[in-house]
Amino acid sequence: MGQKVNPNGFRLGISKKQNANWYAKGKDFSTNLIQDLKVREFLKTRLKNSSISKIELERSADSFVVNIHTARPGIIIGKRGEEIENLKKSIQKIVKGPSQINIKEVRKPDLDAQILAEGVAQQLEKRVMFRRAMKRTVQSALRQSAKGVRIEVSGRLNGAEIARTEWYREGRVPLHTLRADINYGTAEALTTYGIIGVKVWVYTGEITEDPYKSDLGAS
Repeated sequence: MGQKVNPNGFRLGISKKQNANWYAKGKDFSTNLIQDLKVREFLKTRLKNSSISKIELERSADSFVVNIHTARPGIIIGKRGEEIENLKKSIQKIVKGPSQINIKEVRKPDLDAQILAEGVAQQLEKRVMFRRAMKRTVQSALRQSAKGVRIEVSGRLNGAEIARTEWYREGRVPLHTLRADINYGTAEALTTYGIIGVKVWVYTGEITEDPYKSDLGAS
């Protein structure tokens, strides 16, 4: 089961937290959910090459807060903060209310599965051989103290007639262990032969603390 399930969803409440934090009743729930999806899609398109790790959304009675985790905060903020102001205005139009954007820097991007997946996808789009791209990415993560990394690519690899799946792994990646800190990310490479899917698993150790402990303490 651990082999097939999304590692992030499999560990929610155990070693992972939700990327959206709000509560709504009745029809407001569907409205908020649609707005969340639109905001995520907008930011994913607008900040495609900004090394985004994850986007966290929070709501209160009078505000909408977006926390963007990125390895390249300067690109998102822009010159004199112009780019982030434009993003803020666009988000306010989507949610029809005041919004706030917080930029949080990812200190070790080589251990972030989402950033690694997008890096592999960019290499594939530049026609780098898929095995070389996978091996290079795995080794860069292991140099940053990762205990195990697995990368999987699917599609018409190297322009082959028949689509297939190839993977490369070094170290341990225990998908069945719920307390294992598995960072998981996906990306798509748009090549001349079609779309190639990229999946990355990064194992950095075991988690013993409750991920919601800090939130409970703050409340």
